[in-house]
Amino acid sequence: MGTTLDVSRAELALVVMYLNKAEARDKLCRAIQYGSKFLSGGQPGTAQNVDKSTSLARKVFRLFKFVNDLHGLISPVPKGTPLPLVLLGKSKNALLSTFLFLDQIVWLGRSGIYKNKERAELLGRISLFCWMGSSVCTTLVEVGEIGRLSSSMKKIEKGLKHGNKYQDEEYRAKLKQSNERSLALIKSAMDIVVAAGLLQLAPKKITPRVTGAFGSSPPSFLVTSCFRHAPRSKHPEVDRGSWC
Repeated sequence: MGTTLDVSRAELALVVMYLNKAEARDKLCRAIQYGSKFLSGGQPGTAQNVDKSTSLARKVFRLFKFVNDLHGLISPVPKGTPLPLVLLGKSKNALLSTFLFLDQIVWLGRSGIYKNKERAELLGRISLFCWMGSSVCTTLVEVGEIGRLSSSMKKIEKGLKHGNKYQDEEYRAKLKQSNERSLALIKSAMDIVVAAGLLQLAPKKITPRVTGAFGSSPPSFLVTSCFRHAPRSKHPEVDRGSWC
């Protein structure tokens, strides 16, 4: 059983490496999509057409991306990780993988390949709820991890006594991790607002313009850049960005 699982992990890891090449293009298209949504404000016109066409194009980039979080779902977690954070991380993987899988059916429906439009739209709403749920889980995981890092940093400060904490390599490493997770926390919280806007859960407050602003805002690119250039953390279940 263990050998089979290890082989599956290795094969999925290779697929993940190959598929990740389209991620940069997807992020660029996200900026165009939500920037257009902000400009259109939900009104018919060129900006709305760009929003819709870019949204459809992004779904092509995400074909078979559900294996990324499927891989994270079956990957082991670091020893010492609190059970609530483990459960939240795995829930995030399961929800995001489900979202990406259902999103493929939505693409088939909007492309005219899948003929049952009503079912495709229903699956589209379900997929968005899954994405919002995964963003909530990510937010909670980041809050928990930031708390753990803060506690560790305080212990290091006490151990240093009168020493300069910023000269301590371990302290600087944890500070960097804390900053990265803080940015990821902001982004995941913003994604919850975007998901609520796409689902029209509060149409009077979260208008298309608000959804576009949160979806294409600079923090999204800042977090993406941090994740691209910084070394991966020991928690693969929360390293990947959002997709919607």
